[in-house]
Amino acid sequence: MKKISVIVGSLRKGSFNRKMAKALMALAPDSLSLEIIEIGKIPFYNQDLEDNPPQAWTEFREHLKEFDGVLFVTPEYNRSVPSVIKNAFDVGSRPYAKNMWEGKPAGIVSVSIGAIGGFGANHHLRQALVCLDMPTMQQPEAYIGNAESLFDENGELASASVKQFATKYMLAFAAWVELTAPYKK
Repeated sequence: MKKISVIVGSLRKGSFNRKMAKALMALAPDSLSLEIIEIGKIPFYNQDLEDNPPQAWTEFREHLKEFDGVLFVTPEYNRSVPSVIKNAFDVGSRPYAKNMWEGKPAGIVSVSIGAIGGFGANHHLRQALVCLDMPTMQQPEAYIGNAESLFDENGELASASVKQFATKYMLAFAAWVELTAPYKK
């Protein structure tokens, strides 16, 4: 079984991205064990603090080591990713030559209330993953729009077509992780 960290880019209490992350986790095949890693309270990266790093940095870096891959579920903020994701990248990839993201297979699901489903954030995230040396699943792409209409009053995924797509996505992601996880150094 492969351990997968789930990084949710929205901190909002009623986040559609968190709801989608939980739905994806529930639809994942048994070959994956998924866990949401909270990133909202990680202090902003500042290289001056590396001599005595904040405990939250150290805990995040150590926790990230335990995982075989990463699933990102992100909204789009100003055609890009939320700052909490960028900060998690910076903290997890430092200090130099100690990139905790390196070699971990990645998947990206962008979720938005807009019709294009966070396309800009999805692609901006892909650019960063190249630098972090994370082999990223190319297909199927996952841009999930109109998020406000996808969940019932209990926060469960109510759209049959999105549920079917999410199941297909998670099966493909499991195969991707199996294929690329040996790359992990």
